[in-house]
Amino acid sequence: MASVTSLSDSVHQRLAAALSAALPQAGSADPLLRRSDRADFQANGILALAKKEKANPRELATQVVSGVESGELIKDVEVSGPGFLNITLTDRAITHNLAARYADDTGRLGVPHTEQPGTTVIDYAQPNVAKEMHVGHLRSAVIGDAVVQLLEFTGENVVRRHHIGDWGTQFGMLIQYLEEHPHELDHKAGEASGEEAMSNLDRLYKAARKLFDADEEFKTRARRRVVDLQAGDPQTLATWQKFVDESKIYFFSVFEKLDMEIRDADIVGESGYNDMLAETCRLLEESGVAVRSEGALCVFFDDIKGPDGNPVPLIVQKSDGGYGYAATDLSAIRDRVFNLKANSLIYVVDARQSLHFKMVFETARKAGWLGEDVKAYQLAFGTVLGKDGKPFKTREGETVRLVDLLDEAIDRASAVVREKAQDLSEEEIAERGTQVGVGAVKYADLSTSANRDYKFDLDQMVSLNGDTSVYLQYAYARIQSILRKAGASRPAAHPELELHEAERALGLHADSFAATVAEAATEYAPHKLAAYLYQLASLYTTFYDKCPVLKAETQEQIENRLFLCDVTARTLHRGMDLLGIRTPERL
Repeated sequence: MASVTSLSDSVHQRLAAALSAALPQAGSADPLLRRSDRADFQANGILALAKKEKANPRELATQVVSGVESGELIKDVEVSGPGFLNITLTDRAITHNLAARYADDTGRLGVPHTEQPGTTVIDYAQPNVAKEMHVGHLRSAVIGDAVVQLLEFTGENVVRRHHIGDWGTQFGMLIQYLEEHPHELDHKAGEASGEEAMSNLDRLYKAARKLFDADEEFKTRARRRVVDLQAGDPQTLATWQKFVDESKIYFFSVFEKLDMEIRDADIVGESGYNDMLAETCRLLEESGVAVRSEGALCVFFDDIKGPDGNPVPLIVQKSDGGYGYAATDLSAIRDRVFNLKANSLIYVVDARQSLHFKMVFETARKAGWLGEDVKAYQLAFGTVLGKDGKPFKTREGETVRLVDLLDEAIDRASAVVREKAQDLSEEEIAERGTQVGVGAVKYADLSTSANRDYKFDLDQMVSLNGDTSVYLQYAYARIQSILRKAGASRPAAHPELELHEAERALGLHADSFAATVAEAATEYAPHKLAAYLYQLASLYTTFYDKCPVLKAETQEQIENRLFLCDVTARTLHRGMDLLGIRTPERL
């Protein structure tokens, strides 16, 4: 089905045509249309245009009004204040446009695909091999997944990349420790569950780190083992591969609990660029972008200096010949631009790494790897805080494990579902509890602008009141209940009917879904879609309170209100799906 032109776009076109007719010398003019609490829309672009053309704004506004056709779309246009236009639409236009969205059998609700799709590589959900995932991994995974869903829905070609930590000094340390303490891993590969295996590996990592920091001789042996790993020594590589394989089993189990799809082919860790590192360094040095300083290969920047006023370099290769994160990240950029043909690179990474990525992007631009036609963007996110406003920790001061956090959210949500459930089995309560609990965690993250910190408060997250996913899920489930109780009455649009004020507000907001999706995708801002959905559910609650559905006065009104209910439900379902959140049919 073809996309549906939104009501705001239709009004914008009419006003722009009338403005151009009134001021032909000004060329195309933007009426600056927005929703208003004084009418359906307000246009305030006339003020700036009148000032530019030295015209009287009220006279110009009056002239524009006389050139705007009223009728099927526009009911009334009035001049307000110094030259604002207040526009009221016909009830028929609102219902008719929603009916066109409702008729879209693709499930897209008339949302168009982008006219010029590019290729975006998005780097998100980057856990470390042999280390348990903690609360710090939550935001990259959840925000990244939502941005992937938004971009793919609008038609962008998306390449997912999970740049896992699977290379470097820590693996020399781990492999050497296991070589010297072979009984430390008390299971064979594949015998333990993902969480058990990772718990063993994590314990092994901590023991190896403790010895590495305390024993200089072990530290020397571990560093020698790194050289063996980088040189491709078969025995060292085989042990490394076991660490990677067991860690992946664990990663998949955690992401499955998060209700996220992570595909093996998309996991390209630090090791995936190992063969490119020497060439990356050679190209940077030959081009003069990087220079040797005290034996290390460095890139210096005019505007980046430390507290002492001395330049802070990006170290691409250490003085001992080892490669730092910068070499890997720069090699990844080369691969993504030249092999994957990316137009956009998005990195969903902690805000504390902003300086690193600023230097990496600038280096890649100096080297000519990031041309004018390629955008590189760090979608930086803030920290998950506890109720005390400090970084979220356990009582013992440890970082909270992600699986523990999700399990607790599911337990809390299951209690809420059990309290409300009337005809659900224990199995259904467990399933809904999982959907509500995981949805609550995701929504709390996604409803906050990514660059802001947010407080992790499970009591608030699973509340039926306020800006929570449970409130949205409950609104959806309530609509499904009404549709089930409707009997022979079916949703059907009746454009000839007059609309209640609450029906108009709900219909106008539902019609702006496509514009919101486009904005959220373009700006990599899932929180804008979350805010839209919360307002949709709030407007539905007002409609539900003020407009009887199954007890409306006429059969046509019953059908039209069922239609408004179903449009709202479909919009909630599609919008929540783009955020990676389930909408249960019953709660």
